Amino acid sequence: MIDKAILLEKMKTSPYKPMKARIIEAKMVTENEKFFKIELEGKINLSHEPGQFVMVSIFGFGEAPISVCSSPTDKGFFDLTVRNVGMLTNALHKLNEGDIVGIRGPFGRGFPVDNMFGYDIVIVAGGLGIVPLRSLIRYIMHNRNDFGDVQILLGCRTPREFLFKEETKEWMRRTEIKFKCTVDRADPDWKGNVGLVTSLIPGVDINPVKTYAVVVGPPVMYKFVILKLLEKAIPDHQIIVSLERRMRCGLGKCGHCQIEGIYVCQSGPVFNYAQLKDFRGECHEGECYEKKI
Repeated sequence: MIDKAILLEKMKTSPYKPMKARIIEAKMVTENEKFFKIELEGKINLSHEPGQFVMVSIFGFGEAPISVCSSPTDKGFFDLTVRNVGMLTNALHKLNEGDIVGIRGPFGRGFPVDNMFGYDIVIVAGGLGIVPLRSLIRYIMHNRNDFGDVQILLGCRTPREFLFKEETKEWMRRTEIKFKCTVDRADPDWKGNVGLVTSLIPGVDINPVKTYAVVVGPPVMYKFVILKLLEKAIPDHQIIVSLERRMRCGLGKCGHCQIEGIYVCQSGPVFNYAQLKDFRGECHEGECYEKKI
């Protein structure tokens, strides 16, 4: 009989050592993304915060940071959605139900949900940014009475790149939230809005004093989305972003995620705009953390 308390303590005290975990569901959700439902050894809960990430390892291939896209209120399992972009993620895409992976974490600082209780929430997601935001959205839905009005704005390049299609249909049907989506380029069957996700923000009714805005997407998106949110007079500390780039170890040891002396994997990946607006910025492979976004 596996002692769950011992396993949970192992997770807390041995951040360098992966725990065994079993894939209990695996399915392709787009041409490039695969969804995994994962169960830790002993069926213990990951006990993460929305916005945190785990290090996923496959023997012989290494490990990579992957955002958790399920809520901590989802018990006995956690979800990952992985884009195939390299050797590790390619190997992960070849795994299926019953296969074993290694898990370290959860790591990083998640979304400040305790500070957001009682506030209206505006969520702005661009492309793969919906993955960590799904964790927050599911948490809010499971604790709906703790939050005010909820508005979700989702943008993708094309309709076929939308993730969590069935869930987004549910969000659209629900009366207690407002959901809008847009695409950069439409196909012949698309009947919705065409344009950047920023085009949805002017039409959003916001009480800035009582609103938290949470933004996750490609770095180039942050500058323009945040400018639109500032036009709405949302305070700097109530604009929340996630900088999910270049993390490698999860422990602040390798230095790959360092920005001006701050380790994203430890101090982030979640920050508020007040913390970031004076960063000089750093570019890597054509992607930037913008200065004074």
